[in-house]
Amino acid sequence: MTEKTKLEWTELDQRAVDTVRVLAMDAVEKVGNGHPGTAMSLAPAAYLLFQKVMRHNPADPHWAGRDRFVLSAGHSSLTLYIQLYLAGFGLELDDLKSLRTWGSKTPGHPEYRHTAGVETTTGPLGQGVGNAVGMAMAARRERGLLEPEAAPGDGVFDHHVYVIASDGDLEEGVSAEASSLAGHQQLGNLTVIWDDNKISIEDDTNIAFSEDVAARYAAYGWDVRTVDWTDGGTGYHEDVQALYDAIEAGNTVTDKPTFIKLRTIIGWPAATKKGTGKVHGNALGAEEVAATKQILGWDPEQTFQVADEVLAHTRQALERGKTLESAWTAKYEAWKGANAERAALFDRLSKRELPAGWRQALPSWDADAKGIATRAASGEVLTKLAPELPELWGGSADLAGSNNTTPKGQPSFIPKEHSTEEFQGDEYGRVLHFGIREHAMGSILNGIALHGLTRPYGGTFLVFSDYMRPSVRLAALMKLPVTYVWTHDSIGLGEDGPTHQPIEHLSALRAIPGLDVVRPGDANETAAAWATVLEHTDRPAGLILTRQNVPTFPRGADGYATTENVRKGGYVLLDTDGTPDVVLIGTGSEVQLAVQARAKLAEEGIKARVVSMVSREWFDEQDDAYRETVIPADVRARVSVEAGIALSWHDIVGDAGRSVSLEHYGASAAYQTLYDEFGITTDAVVQAAKDSIAAAAQISGPGVPPGRSAAGPVGPADAN
Repeated sequence: MTEKTKLEWTELDQRAVDTVRVLAMDAVEKVGNGHPGTAMSLAPAAYLLFQKVMRHNPADPHWAGRDRFVLSAGHSSLTLYIQLYLAGFGLELDDLKSLRTWGSKTPGHPEYRHTAGVETTTGPLGQGVGNAVGMAMAARRERGLLEPEAAPGDGVFDHHVYVIASDGDLEEGVSAEASSLAGHQQLGNLTVIWDDNKISIEDDTNIAFSEDVAARYAAYGWDVRTVDWTDGGTGYHEDVQALYDAIEAGNTVTDKPTFIKLRTIIGWPAATKKGTGKVHGNALGAEEVAATKQILGWDPEQTFQVADEVLAHTRQALERGKTLESAWTAKYEAWKGANAERAALFDRLSKRELPAGWRQALPSWDADAKGIATRAASGEVLTKLAPELPELWGGSADLAGSNNTTPKGQPSFIPKEHSTEEFQGDEYGRVLHFGIREHAMGSILNGIALHGLTRPYGGTFLVFSDYMRPSVRLAALMKLPVTYVWTHDSIGLGEDGPTHQPIEHLSALRAIPGLDVVRPGDANETAAAWATVLEHTDRPAGLILTRQNVPTFPRGADGYATTENVRKGGYVLLDTDGTPDVVLIGTGSEVQLAVQARAKLAEEGIKARVVSMVSREWFDEQDDAYRETVIPADVRARVSVEAGIALSWHDIVGDAGRSVSLEHYGASAAYQTLYDEFGITTDAVVQAAKDSIAAAAQISGPGVPPGRSAAGPVGPADAN
């Protein structure tokens, strides 16, 4: 048994903790809303992490050697903000005074890229736990790329991920999924501190939450420790040394993540509201604040009091951080000198740059009427790119064979003991196995991307993107380069029936600001789409791929365009002489219907242009001049064809346009039968074209350019 380290905890440290409590009360009281209780009772724990435990440099929040902190209980944003202020990350007292107000650095929930020291946007409960699991996994993958031979804990890039989680975090299913996988992955670089205060908005959690959480985490395979500041409910003693001992002991366990059950009383030491729901999500009120300040020995007439000596004491974190980073830099330089190739890789990955000539590895396909499913083409792309892009890694939510997310010949990311006959690997592998945990997969992918060096992807059926939506939305909000491989994209999956056939999903996903929805029409478009996705580093993308084969079109021959303009989202695949009578706009597996309809219309003397709309979002980013070359404003006759609801096409087809779409659920049958029965056919496109031409003839006046949706997230955080 190792000897415990005596924690240095001075009178100034205790005054700093009480300062945190007073600031939490005053900040919420000033704005009139917020969550003071957890910030008050967790003041010792958060202070311990930021001042005594974590390795960080407030002057360089992006230092590669830093520990990561995730406040999964994002509603208690003051728990983080006040520590960032005290340690010198850039927040000042005026920022705390402007909590939850327009343009402030202290929004209601922590926002990534908006406030220095905030590692992830948290708010929706449970997401932070999933993000932290992703960060811990990313750290291990990066270790495998950069320094696999280093002794555990002795690597240049070794660090720890710390989480503060609430009751609500652990009630949400996403944290259960992610924690189960973390135990399976034996993530010894992860510590979660659970604030077991037994209070949520509806007061006592016994109303809905009575399980043995510690036992659950032990069953997941975590190293579980308990620290009870209530002494079994008989009193209250903030035993910071006991919490410190639990953290330190957990850090010595390298083959299990650590779970610390910290029993607290929310709102401690509020005069009358501590331990109640009234202190969870509401201002305490002037009387309660005054009474609590008196209990702490503070002047109830003063607000936002911070003693000079307290701030000077806590800002010593700046000097400690500089010393830590300086020592790390020396170690890094020695590693760099001995590992030139790996150092060059680290430099490239840090800049999120792609290697020279990487596009040459992309596969291509000859024209083929039988063709290939775009999911299969995507799998070939991943296989070809794997040797060129070690940063690209990912897997599937138990659908690897269907999603084609496993690059051939690549090892799994898994403790060796969990290798199977089908999937062999080790702790530094690259093929991820999320199990049937789509929601956790989404939050873990976000954590991997947040960690900084690698590019993750995750696959499932498009219909199950519903399980991922909260994580996808947060990826868009944070502008993370996460790629979703969503296959089985329509009624084209056939016999599995309406439960598995996405109908509304394309339009619903296009409604998420900042998410690129990408539906390539054939194999070569799929390769070009992957290339464009990888060149974007400021947004997530969903690749929407077919189960069934689709024709591989000729490229640069027989009137067909090359894939050069796939990156622009929409482009003219097949044109006609002169001004077209109608523009046929298809996506994915329905592009072939537009191509076939063009030929039929030509037999009747009707000139049709075929546009492949690979991504509405990419097309909407193009300038008016380019968009006019694709869909001219004066050609009012337009037809969209997509095997889903038409909601996201009305602004494209305009006032005389028509949509060949599916406005109801599917059925269980062969996919060819479903397309015929539901009227998504070449003949339907032909008739829609004629109807649109007739409608356009009845309308006079200037032409109507295709609509353009707003691109990307907006708001104060976006400006940063």
